[in-house]
Order: sequence, then C-alpha cells, then structure tokens
Amino acid sequence: MLSFDQKLSIIQSFAELTQHNVSLGRVNFHFEDSAHEKKTVIYHLHPNGNGFVFAGLVNGVTTDDKGMVNIRDYNEAELRALIMKSITSLATTPRLSAAAPAKSKSAGRKPPKKETWVGPDNATLTLLFEDDLWYVYAGLSLESAFETYEEAEQYLEEEQFTRA
Repeated sequence: MLSFDQKLSIIQSFAELTQHNVSLGRVNFHFEDSAHEKKTVIYHLHPNGNGFVFAGLVNGVTTDDKGMVNIRDYNEAELRALIMKSITSLATTPRLSAAAPAKSKSAGRKPPKKETWVGPDNATLTLLFEDDLWYVYAGLSLESAFETYEEAEQYLEEEQFTRA
C-alpha cells in the first residue's frame, strides 16, 4: 500500500487538479474544468492512506452508490490510471495523450444524428447529437460528452466499441 505522502505526490502531479484541504488532515482534489456538476476527483485522502476516487462516469469500474472507488490498496500505476479515467470522464473533451490523435475513419462523410455502438460483452452505447454536442449514453445514463463527432468516435473505438 502506498503511503499518504506517496499518494499525495502522485495526485499532485496532475496539473488539472486543485487541492482543497478539509478537516482531520484529509485532502480533496477538484477538477475545476469539469463539464459536469461533479468536480471532486479525489475525496477525503486521509493521512492513514485511505481515500476515494470518483469513477461514477467511468465505464467498467465498480463503484459504491456515490460513484467512488476506495484507493487504499492501489499501487502507483493503478492510481494514475484511475485518476486519468476520472478526469477524462468529467471533461467535455477527453484529455488526449501527447501522441497525435488518430485520423477519423469517418472523415469525408456526414455523421448521423444517432448511432448505436456495441462493445465488450455486447454492451450497447448510443451516440447522440443534441445541443451542438455529441453525447454517449449507456441506457439513460450519460457516459461522456464531446464537441466533435471525431472525438466521440475515437473515444468509443479506444473503449473497444464498434458501430452496430
């Protein structure tokens, strides 16, 4: 298990996050650029090493009823990956790696207003264009929002989804 100081150092390496000290030596970190009402990414990181990461919008991650994941026993790689997924899920446009984004397979064609995508374990997502944004829904739950069709398409492909 990582110590409080190790976890704090890892979390502080994410420039997108703002630290907020709370009671009993605990620390929260917010993603101020969140496209959602939710801004808290790290909740109650405690000096004993316990804490939580919001993953309520992250596909395939088991959370509690508040969308949180306990990070007590996470190693560095697991913690970094979960924090990045949390930030990406809260962003209007996903944070892209330093590598150039892949060319869109839909370049040159007009995207439809609504598409169904199928992924691992036959999971189904709906891509819908409304109010000048592309929304990805899992049933009635909003998964992500994107400014362009190409960003939504790239996200879905990275998550191993294909058009139905």
